[in-house]
Amino acid sequence: MSDAPTAGTEHGPVWSEDYGDGAWVLSGYDEVAAALRDPRFSVRRAARWINSGMAAGGRPSPAQLGFKRVFARSLLFLDGRAHRRLRDVVQVGFKPSDLQRQAPAIAAIAQDLIARIDQRGAPEFDFVQAFARPLPALVIAGLLGLPEQATDDFIAWAAELAAFIGSPTPDARQTLAAQQALAEMGEYFAQLLARPDAHQGDGLLARIAAARQAHRLSAVEALAQCCTLLFAGYETTRNLLGNGLLALLRHPAQWAALRASPAGLRAAVREMLRYDSPVQYTGRRLVDDVDIGGRRLRRGQLAILHIGAANHDARRFPEPQRFDITRDQGLHLSFGRGPHACLGAALTQLEAEIAFGALLRELPGIEAGAAPPAWQPPGAYRALERLPVISRKALHA
Repeated sequence: MSDAPTAGTEHGPVWSEDYGDGAWVLSGYDEVAAALRDPRFSVRRAARWINSGMAAGGRPSPAQLGFKRVFARSLLFLDGRAHRRLRDVVQVGFKPSDLQRQAPAIAAIAQDLIARIDQRGAPEFDFVQAFARPLPALVIAGLLGLPEQATDDFIAWAAELAAFIGSPTPDARQTLAAQQALAEMGEYFAQLLARPDAHQGDGLLARIAAARQAHRLSAVEALAQCCTLLFAGYETTRNLLGNGLLALLRHPAQWAALRASPAGLRAAVREMLRYDSPVQYTGRRLVDDVDIGGRRLRRGQLAILHIGAANHDARRFPEPQRFDITRDQGLHLSFGRGPHACLGAALTQLEAEIAFGALLRELPGIEAGAAPPAWQPPGAYRALERLPVISRKALHA
């Protein structure tokens, strides 16, 4: 993967053979934003593409069928009324008042992780391993009402699912690893949901259990939403933290400006999301013919909505390759648009603001390490595997 964020070069749809059996790629801001809101671009059909490799070479195994069954009931892969019904159940925990109550807990997690970094003694450490991975895992565990000690398993499960979902054409290893991860995650949540007191408390897991008890969710729907929240709540934030810090380290004047005026954190996080989007693209399956830019996209074809490229469309963002934390030129598409806009967008923004605020206060002299950053294989997620950095408690004179 290139170290540079994706640049937008095409506005109309372009056919590409890089995605399964081929797909239309939309990369202009206006075109991607419109498609995200258009019900003719279906996420339900995208699930067929995501799962297409699992039954290759013969009859699906019970593990494959169980994998598809859970994915098929996730709100990520449902349209219309079914999507709205599930979203209504889980979005209660993402109300602004609920999220603001989470702020002190998020701040405490960030502070504790920085304290652990200090306790190591050695100034050089991997920011992804020490901070970007554990912080969102601990936050989503708290939001769900889960024990902190389970987060190591969460991180491992989420990594395997991200590798599978994020690959245009998952290979056998990715598929089997994702099946195993989802099976283990499902078993974990199934045991918790089966407890007599599962519906008690105010965590998201308790609310899902209460909805199941009230017959608002089926058993598999409850399980699917638990797995979805854990995965989606972790992956985007983890990538934002890594990509965002890397952008600041490569633009030291921007880091210095943020130190001088921490009140600009909200705008800075928005620019991090635009400049190096954690989710680079999303897939849709057309349920009707669509005409865009003189091209006819046919029913049943796959469309790739390239969010990373749209966020670098010069028609919307002048000098799109310039990282500018004071930029105010419209809203990025990193959280999507329309009915499938990211449910946890406000939580991710809040986590990042708190996390970078803590880094500014406690590690203001942080700088790039000797080794270069390492990226995960290219796919839908723009993700750092390692980000070596050096912690300086005091700024250089």
